[in-house]
Amino acid sequence: MKNRHDKLVATAGEVEILRRIRQRAGSAGGALRLGIGDDCALLQVRPEEAIAVTTDLSIEGRHFRLDWHEPEWIGHRTLARGLSDLAAMGARPVAAFLSLGLPQELTAAKGRRASWMERFYDGFLALAGECKTPLAGGDLAQSPVAVADVVLAGAVPAAKALRRSGARPGDNLYVTGTLGGAAAGLQRLAALARKQARRPVRIPPGMEAVLKPHLHPQPRLAQGLWLQTRGIASAAIDVSDGLSTDLMHICEESGVCAVVEGAALPVAGGATLEQGLHGGEDYELLFTARPAVRLPRAIRGVAVSRIGHITRMRPRMPRVLLRGAKGDEALEPRGWEHFSQK
Repeated sequence: MKNRHDKLVATAGEVEILRRIRQRAGSAGGALRLGIGDDCALLQVRPEEAIAVTTDLSIEGRHFRLDWHEPEWIGHRTLARGLSDLAAMGARPVAAFLSLGLPQELTAAKGRRASWMERFYDGFLALAGECKTPLAGGDLAQSPVAVADVVLAGAVPAAKALRRSGARPGDNLYVTGTLGGAAAGLQRLAALARKQARRPVRIPPGMEAVLKPHLHPQPRLAQGLWLQTRGIASAAIDVSDGLSTDLMHICEESGVCAVVEGAALPVAGGATLEQGLHGGEDYELLFTARPAVRLPRAIRGVAVSRIGHITRMRPRMPRVLLRGAKGDEALEPRGWEHFSQK
């Protein structure tokens, strides 16, 4: 019979489970400059530089589907997810480590066609080459389902790493690129899968651009480095779980509230406002900057939009407000959360 602790773990969402793990792990110490609670841990091995380390797990049926996604797409997305965490810290990639668990049939070639595993590596290594991130090691094991676990190491000046905890009342709130494109692309991909008998899904000519935010997300490494080297961002996070959820992380870590201007949101073409607010896997950078800072309209070729501002906490006030034509309303965190009962 389950005890009370087991019942709580069984019903708690991801955020609550991680909070408990963070409490048990304790605070940073020694070479560990920053532990659980941000996009990367920071290991300070030299006085002037820290190593940013992040890990990300991709599981068949949860993060990708073999009957929807080509293996090259899955390989690209597996690495992009981890690189986006480095971008959110303003870190420069140093190396990647990849562990794969695969059913045996995915390792075997089919006639003249390369195996699923080889094609996965094609997508993974193509992005690794573009981002100057060498594959330094990993592990391979037989598994009943496909699982990819990537570990990324990056370098960042110890005192200049971008963190979630630096936002202050009065700061402006910005986001790179557009929002909701990945969620809209996934919706389109699901519709194609329902219509087609072919697996993986065949992408009709002309639809590549619509599906690109979902199939080939681009980690904003250059933009994160630009913000870090200039000391512009007071707080930052990548939009992986959805704007509403990831902004809540900044507010909680910084002890502040936020106002989002609905009309200012750069919603991707073909996406809805709901997808822009709550859709995940955009891998854009959400960051704050002091009110005196003047930002360009684009950073390294990617547009930057001011979407709101940071306010102080007030009793009985929502943590995040969405400001629209009909006034202010609470913006609840409705992005992705593992183990959530919502």
